[in-house]
Amino acid sequence: MNWLLEPFQYEFMQRALLACVLVGFTNGFLGAFVVVRRLALMADALSHSLLPGLALAAIVVGLSPAGLLLGGLLAAVFVALGGHLISRSSRVKEETAIAALYIVAFAFGIAIIKYAGVKVSLDHFLFGNILGVGDSDLWTSYAITCAVLLLLVALQRPLLLTIFESSVAKALGVPVGLLLGMLILLIVLAMVSSLQAVGVLLSLGLLILPAATIYLLSDSFDTMLWGGAALGTVGSVAGLLLSFWANIPSGPAIVLILGALFLAAYLFGPRYGVLSRYFKRRHLHEESLERWEKK
Repeated sequence: MNWLLEPFQYEFMQRALLACVLVGFTNGFLGAFVVVRRLALMADALSHSLLPGLALAAIVVGLSPAGLLLGGLLAAVFVALGGHLISRSSRVKEETAIAALYIVAFAFGIAIIKYAGVKVSLDHFLFGNILGVGDSDLWTSYAITCAVLLLLVALQRPLLLTIFESSVAKALGVPVGLLLGMLILLIVLAMVSSLQAVGVLLSLGLLILPAATIYLLSDSFDTMLWGGAALGTVGSVAGLLLSFWANIPSGPAIVLILGALFLAAYLFGPRYGVLSRYFKRRHLHEESLERWEKK
């Protein structure tokens, strides 16, 4: 047991552990809504579009968590609203418009990051560095976790109705557009809180993989919510330990752990696993042959 607890004798690992718990739980919980609403590609675009906002914030106010949060949020909102406006005013579809805007925004962020007034590595934004998390980062993640969980729990029923039966929700007076806009905003906030752990490029993995894994194991949405949150927490902590022992960046380590769990569920899930279904079909086929031969 000492080998497991030894890394947490260091203060920076204790901070990293708390950050993993916060961002893993938040993203795993929120990911259930992203998976059932099929917003993965939208979330990917939003994660990439954070970079120019982070770069501009670093140039203007330095590495202040509040400044980075505001910069990333404004950049993501710009891409989301810009894609919507372009699609409404031209023949270009919304997903194409968003893709065009986010890749341009991403390139712009890479181009201007060198002008930041503070010493910041591009890899820090792209892949994260959870070992460098500070008190202000933890407070930001804690505030975002509280906001995301409270809103999603309080508005779970109207959100699910909006996701699965938007026309019925409108007929019942549910503010569909407002709820979907809130969901997009919460996705951006969760990704901003994850930047220190996994960075811009890998934040989608922390958001999608836990919920997608539970989706392969259960048909219950409540299980997706809380199971995804638990899996996101466990995977993030396991990835942190892997990064410590293997001396690799924390972001890739966390995503690799979560990816391995997703692959295991895909192959060996008791109901929807590929190999489980194959052997079950083979078993039933052999039983039917035996009964036929006996006759």
